Amino acid sequence: MATRCLVSAPPPSLRRPGAPLPERLCPPSLTLRGPAAGFAKSRLVTRCSVDGTVTTEVDVPIEKRFPPFPAVMDINQIRNILPHRFPFLLVDRIIEYTPGVTAVGIKNVTINDNFFPGHFPERPIMPGVLMIEAMAQVGGFVVLQPEVGGSRENFFFAGIDKVRFRKPVIAGDTLVMRMTLVKLQKRFGVAKMEGKAYVGGEVVCEGEFLMATGSGSE
Repeated sequence: MATRCLVSAPPPSLRRPGAPLPERLCPPSLTLRGPAAGFAKSRLVTRCSVDGTVTTEVDVPIEKRFPPFPAVMDINQIRNILPHRFPFLLVDRIIEYTPGVTAVGIKNVTINDNFFPGHFPERPIMPGVLMIEAMAQVGGFVVLQPEVGGSRENFFFAGIDKVRFRKPVIAGDTLVMRMTLVKLQKRFGVAKMEGKAYVGGEVVCEGEFLMATGSGSE
């Protein structure tokens, strides 16, 4: 297995004027252009491996390193689809959406959420039942479609199974939830879904969901 190393060149203020870069920072396969290869604007990071592969990247300010999730649906579009309203509208943005198949939504968890004063005053943690509710609302975007037979007037959360809470969700977290349709029984108006919620790329909650569309037929 190839090992990798991360080497960061010092800023210009720490190098003698005109001094060349150390060889370990400037292998033969790397060509630097311009005055100090643009160090006046940013730091150059070189990654090297034992097989001789060299890649470079430019450090960017931390506020630009993780851009906000691009919205497929904003809060106004969400309000046009889901019947929920404050304080129980728990989806701020839809970032991925395939009608009748899957949806990914986010909930920005803030200290201003109305459940934190009581859960808990000294250690604010998002209640697990509200995590489940938020995931179910994301699932609503999958089943509230003509091909599934749902509508905002007859959409119900019917049941849950195999729910596991892996880690607490606290104020300041961004809850990212994916809901996927796995089985649809149009005759009975029931949809089975699988859901996972993440914070920082780690699963914090998962389970199976039943949604009733109210569109069952004899």
